Amino acid sequence: MKIAIVTTDGETVSQHFGRSPYYKVYTIENGDPVHVEMRERGTGHFAREQQPVQHEEHHDTDHAGRHGYGSDADRKHASMAGEIADCDVLVAGGMGSGAYESFRRAGLEVFLTDLHQINDVVNAFVEGKLKNLASERTD
Repeated sequence: MKIAIVTTDGETVSQHFGRSPYYKVYTIENGDPVHVEMRERGTGHFAREQQPVQHEEHHDTDHAGRHGYGSDADRKHASMAGEIADCDVLVAGGMGSGAYESFRRAGLEVFLTDLHQINDVVNAFVEGKLKNLASERTD
């Protein structure tokens, strides 16, 4: 199992997914981390070659006009999920509800947490004690 945790420094959990330049990815086997790697996020706010932003009209009646929804946002979220396609779990301090829903549709189990230290997150996850605060930490 692999867990991707968004971070700015490799030690703390980023409080908002979209503002994190890195993923710290842990491979867990038999309840123990056996491999750790840092990955640069190459999409979203941190794309190496920024593409012109094209705002589309939103036709989704449940989320009309909301940031993080619509076909353009879905494409961006799919690209971000592709960077961690080998992972099973994504952890962040918070994220927009459109991103949260997109990552879940991509097959990731998404945890939004109030824990700040990455080591605390990994330990809580391995022990089955990581609480998902998604209802409180999506905007």
